[in-house]
Amino acid sequence: MMRKLFAEFFGTFWLVFGGCGSAVLAAAYPELGIGFVGVSLAFGLTVLTMAYAVGGISGGHFNPAVSLGLAVAKRFSWSELIPYWAAQVIGAFCAAGMLFLIASGAADWSGAGGFASNGYGELSPGGYSMHAALIAEVVLTAMFLIIILGSTSAKAPAGFAPIAIGLGLTLIHLISIPVTNTSVNPARSTGVAFYAETAAVPQLWLFWVAPLIGAAIGALIWTLLLAPDDGVES
Repeated sequence: MMRKLFAEFFGTFWLVFGGCGSAVLAAAYPELGIGFVGVSLAFGLTVLTMAYAVGGISGGHFNPAVSLGLAVAKRFSWSELIPYWAAQVIGAFCAAGMLFLIASGAADWSGAGGFASNGYGELSPGGYSMHAALIAEVVLTAMFLIIILGSTSAKAPAGFAPIAIGLGLTLIHLISIPVTNTSVNPARSTGVAFYAETAAVPQLWLFWVAPLIGAAIGALIWTLLLAPDDGVES
């Protein structure tokens, strides 16, 4: 169990450090900034690389919503859910703290600002409302779970699941960075929110509620409509 929790810690650490790090350090870098596309790809690559690196140990969740969805789909034990959530959130906090130390060392540092946090209304990159953010996070997390469950099912080509999942997360970011700065992951949202100099923390509730609801919906869609005889484990 400890090996699983360490795998989830390091996997979530890498997701936040790599994904949010690309947004904080490189997205708007003068003349060479990677922009939305680069940040989207960075998040996908973090999941892809860690799924191959430690996915065989813990299942490669790196996301409380994914853990919940897999439990709903009977691919993951409910008794391990809270320990996984704890490891994921701690990994996200540690990554955000490391990023803060690096970012604050820049010669032109003037404060953390939004620090790659998620938000709606005034904190949405495109000024999207709370209900728009809620719908986007629910729908995109549901689709993410369908991608995960489908690509890891017994009938899917073996060995390619991390690629599908990583590219799926990339696409999700390409769609929703303007809406919420993309969460679909409560741990990712929590880790950076407490370093942001905005009202990210009061809005954090949405980035737990929406992804968890979306994950449960996605798991139910897969289990009941797409793969009722998938041979899942209880």
